[in-house]
Amino acid sequence: AQGNLASTYQSLGRFEEALRMQQKVYSGSLRLEGEECPKTLVTALNYASSLVHLGGFEEARTLLRKEMPVARRILGESNELTLQMRWNYARALYLNAGATLDELREAETTLKETARTARRVLGAANPAVVGIEHDL
Repeated sequence: AQGNLASTYQSLGRFEEALRMQQKVYSGSLRLEGEECPKTLVTALNYASSLVHLGGFEEARTLLRKEMPVARRILGESNELTLQMRWNYARALYLNAGATLDELREAETTLKETARTARRVLGAANPAVVGIEHDL
C-alpha cells in the first residue's frame, strides 16, 4: 500500500514525499522479507530511481552496487528488473554533473551491455529498451 502511495506522490510531482515513502518501503521490505526477496529488489529499484530523479546520485549508486549482484544471483542477468537496475546505475553515473571520465566510461559500457541484453531478451519495441538506447 505504501509503495502505491509513493507512486501516486511521484505521479503528482511530489518527489520528495515519494522518496521518503520509497525509502521506508525499501527498509521495511529489507527487514521483513530479506534482501533476496524479489519484492525487496523491486522496492530497491523504485527507491534508487527516485534518488536519481532528485539528484541523489551517490546514494543511488551505493544502493544499486549492493542490490545488482543480488538481482543477478536471484533473478538472472537477463531479467527485466536486473536490466532496469543496471540502467538506473548508469544514469546515476552519467547524470551527475561531477562525474569523472572513468564514471562516464563505466556508464557508457554499462548502457551498451544492458541495451544489447535488453534488446535480445525484451525486444526492440520494449519501453525499457527504447529508454536505454535513448540514454546511449
